[in-house]
Amino acid sequence: MEHLYTGFKCTLCEEEFSISSMKQDSDFTTCPICGEKGILDVQYDYKKIKNYLTKETLAKNEDKSIWRYIHLLPVKDIPDKEMLKVGNTPLYKANRLSEFLGVKEFYIKDDGLNPTGSLKDRASIIAVAKALEEDIKTICCSSTGNAASSLAGNAAKAGVNTLIFVPERVPDGKLAQLIVYGSNVVKVQGDYKKAYDMSKLAIDTYGYYNRNAAINPYLVEGKKTVVYEICEDLDFNVPDWIVVSVGDGCSVGGVYKGLYDFKQIGLIDRIPKILGVQASGCNPFEEAFRTGEEMKIMDENTIADSIAVGIPRNPVKGMNAIINSNGKYVAVTDTEISEGKLLLGKYEGVFAEPASSASVAGYIKALKEGIIKGDESVVIINTGNGLKDTKGALINVEIPTPVEPNMEQLNLIVERMNKNGKS
Repeated sequence: MEHLYTGFKCTLCEEEFSISSMKQDSDFTTCPICGEKGILDVQYDYKKIKNYLTKETLAKNEDKSIWRYIHLLPVKDIPDKEMLKVGNTPLYKANRLSEFLGVKEFYIKDDGLNPTGSLKDRASIIAVAKALEEDIKTICCSSTGNAASSLAGNAAKAGVNTLIFVPERVPDGKLAQLIVYGSNVVKVQGDYKKAYDMSKLAIDTYGYYNRNAAINPYLVEGKKTVVYEICEDLDFNVPDWIVVSVGDGCSVGGVYKGLYDFKQIGLIDRIPKILGVQASGCNPFEEAFRTGEEMKIMDENTIADSIAVGIPRNPVKGMNAIINSNGKYVAVTDTEISEGKLLLGKYEGVFAEPASSASVAGYIKALKEGIIKGDESVVIINTGNGLKDTKGALINVEIPTPVEPNMEQLNLIVERMNKNGKS
């Protein structure tokens, strides 16, 4: 396939680097001028892409995975090796929750139904494809859980080795995935920052392929496919708002990049506003956006482990996504996150991990504060399945106690159900 990605542009100094100037794509992952803070953005030949990617060609394309968007992905071709089927997750119209909240039009994009249970599969499959292209035998990353488990699963299917560093607080569900997928797992004493430092040391020392999404510019390109699917499912009539939880800044950066791509090639006529949601116990983006001050290092005090990132590694893309879309950042408490989780489950049958249900909590807060109006259309992205973190799911809920199996107890149970209106 003809290369339609042309190179990189630094998000800091705006220097451009062409693909042709490098021996291989991984010659550098950040700007050689600005160093590690110089996060790169992948550039495309949109003029040519317009000839390949149209509403008509998409309608005829029977491939429902993210490879249907191959012309807007930074890979040479669809990998020869069999891969997990990433993408094509459902977009639900949230009728019952819309009625409960008193809003007009509200959708849930359930990316918790990707192969390993999170949106991160979209990034990890790109990492595996790039490692195969460059014949690199081991992929390495640090993660609070989802990036790790998605890499381990996608790499296992393709037969690629992985070395993954996780912080001590990694939820058991995600740790179980890593072990079952056969990854080389290292639990690092300390928080995510310590795990990241260990992965960087391993990558720099041994030349492993870097799956850290904030550093590797290709991985945001995989994440952006979530909004391609949203646009297609809505017949290219984009909503007023898209809501997504934010940790490192990569996913929200991917949301904006996907919308920007589709606007550049004429598939949509405008970019929706983006609402970025952080936990109040770890909210560097929200605080910097609200105060206009420099982003500060923060502790990671929240049940929403997947967005508990005290030092965001992709601050420019994470902030620009909100600014360029005329959106907003909000922060929500752990109690609000737990309430959002229960609302999603009770009214829409969607089981979200705490980091993902933060999006619902953020939407509700934005409604109360008048940031989003009740008659505006909204899509919330569920980034991770609740089975990833059952301990977090059971916070602020009533755990049933065992009862004796007899008619008297059954009558009490039914009576209680009728009283609560749950029969």
